[in-house]
Amino acid sequence: MTNFFYMDVLNTIQKLREELNLHNYNYYVLDNATITDYEFDIKLKELQDLENAHPEYFDINSPTQRVGGTITKNFQTVAHRQRMYSLDNSYSKEDLLDWEVRIQKVLGNVNLQYTCELKYDGASISITYENGKLVRAVTRGDGFQGDDVTNNIKTIRSIPLTLKGDNYPDKFDIRGEIILPFAGFEKMNQELIEIGETPYSNPRNTASGSLKLQDSTEVAKRPLECLLYSVAGEKLPFTSQFDGLIAARNWGFKVPKEAKIAANLQEVFDFIDYWDTHRHKLPYETDGVVVKVNSIQYQEELGYKAKSPRWAMAYKFKSEQVSTQLKSISYQVGRTGSITPVANLKAVQLAGTIVKRASLHNADQIKKLDIRVGDTVFVEKGGEIIPKIIAVDLAQRPENSLPTQYITHCPECQTELVRNEGEANHYCPNFYGCPPQIIGRIQHFISRKAMDIEGLGGETVALLFNNDLVHNYADLYDLTVEQILPLERMAQKSAENLVNGVKKSTEIPFESVLYALGIRYVGETVAKKLAKHYKNIDALRKASLIELILVDEIGERIAQSVIEFFEKEENKIIIERLKSYGVQFEIIEKINLNATTKLEGKTFVVSGVFTQFSRDELKKAIEDNGGKVGSSISAKTNYVVAGDNMGPAKLDKANKLNIPIISETDFMSMLQ
Repeated sequence: MTNFFYMDVLNTIQKLREELNLHNYNYYVLDNATITDYEFDIKLKELQDLENAHPEYFDINSPTQRVGGTITKNFQTVAHRQRMYSLDNSYSKEDLLDWEVRIQKVLGNVNLQYTCELKYDGASISITYENGKLVRAVTRGDGFQGDDVTNNIKTIRSIPLTLKGDNYPDKFDIRGEIILPFAGFEKMNQELIEIGETPYSNPRNTASGSLKLQDSTEVAKRPLECLLYSVAGEKLPFTSQFDGLIAARNWGFKVPKEAKIAANLQEVFDFIDYWDTHRHKLPYETDGVVVKVNSIQYQEELGYKAKSPRWAMAYKFKSEQVSTQLKSISYQVGRTGSITPVANLKAVQLAGTIVKRASLHNADQIKKLDIRVGDTVFVEKGGEIIPKIIAVDLAQRPENSLPTQYITHCPECQTELVRNEGEANHYCPNFYGCPPQIIGRIQHFISRKAMDIEGLGGETVALLFNNDLVHNYADLYDLTVEQILPLERMAQKSAENLVNGVKKSTEIPFESVLYALGIRYVGETVAKKLAKHYKNIDALRKASLIELILVDEIGERIAQSVIEFFEKEENKIIIERLKSYGVQFEIIEKINLNATTKLEGKTFVVSGVFTQFSRDELKKAIEDNGGKVGSSISAKTNYVVAGDNMGPAKLDKANKLNIPIISETDFMSMLQ
C-alpha cells in the first residue's frame, strides 16, 4: 500500500508540473491564457504543498522554482562554449549592398536568401540546455565569458525550464535578449512614483540591471521576457537560420513572429522600410533590423572576423534627434592622456533616457560645427547609445556669442598640452604625474577584461590614490588590510576581499595581463596575438620594430607604441615588481597528448560540409598537429580540405592557384 501511495503522489506531482508548464507556455509565449490567474495559483499552491511534504521528489526545474528565493552574492564567471559575437552595424542601404558584394566574393555567384529579424534592445543571454532541461544561463560579458545568472533567469516565465517535444539536440545553447516590455516598465515606474522613489530611466538598462540582482525573488517580481534569435551547438537538426527559429519555437521558446525570409536585398529593404514606421507599435524597444545569410552552410563558409560574423549585419534605424541648450564645455583626461571635450547640456529626454552631457570629440569637431556656449544644439544618440551633437541652430545663437577657445593646458595638472602630427586629439604629456591618467591606468588594469580583480572597483581605486596608498598598478600588490580599513566605507570583510582579490589576480593568463598593462593601441585582440606569438614578456620587449610589424595584423603604429612602452624606465621597474608578486608574464602551454608537428608550416582552408568531423573539430585537428587554418584561399594556402557543397568561389580560386583539394579522408591519412 505504501509504495502505491508514493507512486500516486509522484504521478500527481508530475502531472501538475506538466500542466503548469503548459499553462505557462500558453500565457507567456503564445499570449493565449487557457485558465484564470486564480486557477493557476491554486494549482501552483497544490504543487508547492506536495513538494514540501515530499522533498525526495524535488526537481530544480519544477514550476515552483520560478518564484525565486535564491540569494547570489557573487556571480560566477563562466566561459561560453561558443563565443558570443557582436554585429557590424550599417546605417544605410548602400552599406548592405556593399556587404552583399563582399559575401559574393567569398561564396561566388550563388542564390542567397536572407533572414530578417528585428533587433531587440535588451540584455544578451546564452542559455544552455542538456537533455531538454535548463542547466545554465550566462550573460554576454566580453563574448568569451560572462556571469552565471541561472537563478535569476529561471524566474522569467517565457523561458522554458523543460523543453517541449523530443527532437532537440542533447546539448545546445540558445541565444536571445532579455527585455522589459513598455507596459511592464511603465507599471514598475508608476509604483516607484507612488512611493516617492526615483523612476527607472529606460527599459533596456532596467532589464540588464535585473539580471544582476542578488535576490532572485526581486527578479521574479519584474515582468521580464526573453526573445530568442539563434541556436548554437553541434549537429543541429536544421540547415537554415529561419528553420532554426521555427525549431526553437516548437521547443517552447518565445521567438518573435516578425522574422521573415527575404529572397533578395530588395525584400530586405521592404522589411526595413515597413518596420522603420511600424516599430513604434511594438510592445518592446527595437532599434533596427538584423539581416543574416539564411543558409547555415554559407554562414560557415563566410566565417568570422575578429569581433563579428561576416554573414550578419545590423541595420540601425535613424537616430532620434532633439534640440537643447549648451550650458558649458568641460574637458576630461583619459588614461592615455587624451583630452576629450564634453558638452554640458540643459537636461532633455532622448530615446528613453535623460541626456545632460554629450561628447564633442576634439578641437577639430568644435571648430567644424562652430559650437559655442549658449548655442541651441541638435543632439542624437550615435547608434542609439552615445549622445552626440550633430549641428547648431544658428538662428537662435545669442548676439554676444564668442567662438570657443580650446584649452591649452591640462585641466587637472596644468601641463601644456601637445598635439601630435596627424592626430585629432590633444594630449597631456605628464604621463606619470597627472592624477586622472594614473587613476585611469589602474582602473583599466583591474577591469574585468584585464586583471578582473574582485572586490576592487573604479571608485575604490580613486580612494586609494587620493589617500596616497597607490601610485601605479604594481602598488596594489603591497596593500594590506590594515592600510585599507581606515578608508571611507571600508569594513573588515571588504578590505579582506580587496587584498584577496589582488592576490588571486596572479592567476590571470598572460594575454589578459598584457592587455591590462594599458599599452596604447594594444586592445584585447592585439594582446592575444602578441602573447601567442612571443609566448612571454621578455621575448616581446626584446622585439624590434620590424619584427613586431611582421606579426600577423600588427601595424607600424601598434609596433611603435609597444617599443615606446618598454623603453620607459618606469614601465621596466613596474613589470619587474609585478613579476616578483607572481603575475603571469608567460603563456602556460596546455599539454595536448595527441599533438604532433606533422602539419607544421602548412596552411589549410576548410570548406564545405563534412561527415566525420565538424568544421570546428577539423580546424582544431589542423592546429593540434602544427598547421595553420586560413580564412580565405591565397597563394600561401597549401591545401583546401573540401567537404560536400564546397563554396564555388573557393573551388574556382583553388583551381586557378593550383592548390591541392583534399577530402577529410585524405586529411586523416596525412595525420596517420
